[in-house]
Amino acid sequence: MRKRTEPVTLEHERCDAAGSSSSGSAAAALDADCRLKQNLRLTGPGAAEPRCAADAGMKRALGRRKGLWLRLRKILFCVLGLYIAIPFLIKLCPGIQAKLIFLNFVRVPYFIDLKKPQDQGLNHTCNYYLQPEEDVTIGVWHTVPAVWWKNAQGKDQMWYEDALASSHPIILYLHGNAGTRGGDHRVELYKVLSSLGYHVFTFDYRGWGDSMGTPSERGMTYDALHVFDWIKARSGDNPVYIWGHSLGTGVATNLVRRLCERETPPDALILESPFTNIREEAKSHPFSVIYRYFPGFDWFFLDPITSSGIKFANDENVKHISCPLLILHAEDDPVVPFQLGRKLYSIAAPARSFRDFKVQFVPFHSDLGYRHKYIYKSPELPRILRPQQGPGSSPDPSMWLELV
Repeated sequence: MRKRTEPVTLEHERCDAAGSSSSGSAAAALDADCRLKQNLRLTGPGAAEPRCAADAGMKRALGRRKGLWLRLRKILFCVLGLYIAIPFLIKLCPGIQAKLIFLNFVRVPYFIDLKKPQDQGLNHTCNYYLQPEEDVTIGVWHTVPAVWWKNAQGKDQMWYEDALASSHPIILYLHGNAGTRGGDHRVELYKVLSSLGYHVFTFDYRGWGDSMGTPSERGMTYDALHVFDWIKARSGDNPVYIWGHSLGTGVATNLVRRLCERETPPDALILESPFTNIREEAKSHPFSVIYRYFPGFDWFFLDPITSSGIKFANDENVKHISCPLLILHAEDDPVVPFQLGRKLYSIAAPARSFRDFKVQFVPFHSDLGYRHKYIYKSPELPRILRPQQGPGSSPDPSMWLELV
């Protein structure tokens, strides 16, 4: 019995020892795990937070870039769609192109009363209205020579009409597109011409300013013809010169060609910043730059102009004009390129219709900065348009316009 109990006791002791050793190892492992978790809690958040913040910031930046790119792509597609749609819109609606040529809806300067030219510094100017056709009324300004400005104060329309019969020559000024007869550069030219002893007659075509009617090349030309005849009926033998600027050069050559065909030519024609014809001008205009190399440019943009009845063919008209011709053009003209004025001169100079008349081209260097509408600033202009007179004298009308 004793021998049997000894192994059992030893076995229990070994089990106890083993149990004790096993529980100690488990406790140690548990303790190590607890310390590791504690260390992670102590060190983990502090190191992870900057990384999380950086990741979040990067995601926001990428999100912003992606959103910006999507917006830019939408804008790009919209611009591209508009760019492609405009030629088709103009082709389907030729009237749009006509409005862009005339720009009669652009009235600058704004808020001026065309019935009061004195508000623009023209104290010797009278405003009145003529009626070329039924339902068409055009507003006219008549500025007398500056030497008469005192006598002109408070005078009515009849006095101004009678003044046309004086010995002073008359310039009928045909302005370009946009604006009115009260445009700043136009007013400044009236002052220069008036100071040189000229009557200056100007008007707004039908549809411009306070003139009634719908713009068209035929209508503009007829308005000019009506005003010319009205002037000639009151001016006797005084010389009448036609001065056209920009788009007004097209009206001027239309008018003078018609006058020459009926054998009542003006005493001279002055073209400031002229073009050859409206197709070449439209193709050369700065607005056409973005479409100049667009496939089918002529078909989309130029053919609708012709189909609207707009030609303003200066290059054809000058072949049928029989009177002295003076062309003025600035080399830095950004609207009507200088080369178009030079080309028109090269067409007119050898024309048989001018064989008995002088044709002169006067360029203005680009350094002068006269561009499209500031030739009136040239100190040479009085010499070019030199009246052979002293103050108050009555010169020989044939000497008023010097084309040499």
